[in-house]
Amino acid sequence: MKKSLLPLFIFLLPLAAGAQTPYHDEDGKRIDKKELQVKDYLPEIHGTLRSKFEYQTEMKASRFEVRNARISLTGNVLPIVAYKAEIDLSDEGQIRMLDAYARLFPAKGVTVTAGQMRVPFGIDAHRSPHQQHFANRSFIAKQVGNIRDVGVTLGYVFGNETPVTLEAGLYNGSGLTHQKVWHKEVNYSAKAQLLFARKLNLTLSLQSFQPQDVRINAYDIGAFYRSGRVHIEGEYLYKTYADRAYDDVHALNSFVGYDLPLRRVFRKISFLARYDMMTSQSDGKTTDEATGTLSTTDYKRHRLTGGITLSLGKASVTDLRLNFEKYFYARNSQSKESEQDKIVLELMVRF
Repeated sequence: MKKSLLPLFIFLLPLAAGAQTPYHDEDGKRIDKKELQVKDYLPEIHGTLRSKFEYQTEMKASRFEVRNARISLTGNVLPIVAYKAEIDLSDEGQIRMLDAYARLFPAKGVTVTAGQMRVPFGIDAHRSPHQQHFANRSFIAKQVGNIRDVGVTLGYVFGNETPVTLEAGLYNGSGLTHQKVWHKEVNYSAKAQLLFARKLNLTLSLQSFQPQDVRINAYDIGAFYRSGRVHIEGEYLYKTYADRAYDDVHALNSFVGYDLPLRRVFRKISFLARYDMMTSQSDGKTTDEATGTLSTTDYKRHRLTGGITLSLGKASVTDLRLNFEKYFYARNSQSKESEQDKIVLELMVRF
């Protein structure tokens, strides 16, 4: 596995030559400038607040929740050095450090990111809460392909007519909370994005990690089309376990959205419909005490989601999301209380 990654890094490193002075925006995208102004060195503070009301129709019970209360700090310390630190003060009631990394821009189109970050893998799992289309994430983004880790990522962007973004990196593979554990295994992820005609995005990803004793390999292919008021997206994820320690996992996420501009009060209203599914999976850590084999942590399910989003503002984003989720389980599946039919009303503010 070390040898399989070496050619990619050898290919990307010689590109670090002859660049203009780079700058990054809040999402880490590269902007080339002839010179940086004083304001470019001043830290930017951003935040995301998500408050929810959920009504579970089968239990006939409800709850209020602060799903996210994120604060992020971004900026530059040198023309070629940027940073980001993000903490969530209420991630389902828990305080969590999310992003904590430094990013280098050694050459035009080249980035080197070291620290705690989103691993380059998939489409929906890479969206921040203010970029989500629905109140609750897809199964790929939440259960099957949840991908924050600690390590280093090398990125390269090239092409004008058809921009291509390549990312690859090495990571602990054990998530954010076990950073002091020594690893003998190589855990890696790679992702390629191609943008056709500035409308169609094709994404290919692969990931290999070993959270405990069993190596897990995941493969993802997805595409979305965005033109005017219409957004169409589809993503498929396939996961395997070494030595057949658990059955292969299949997951799918697909949705369509249509934006209708409004002139008064709200800027637009979005109509959304989603179908996503997943087969049963194991997190690779939980084992059955009796047999010693991997046990199921998430059971097979299908879901249909219909939603309406009212958007307010441009400089800061305020979305009012109303969703209804309908779940379908197999007879031998076990459903969690939070993964059943429900109505979700969410207020999201991004500043």
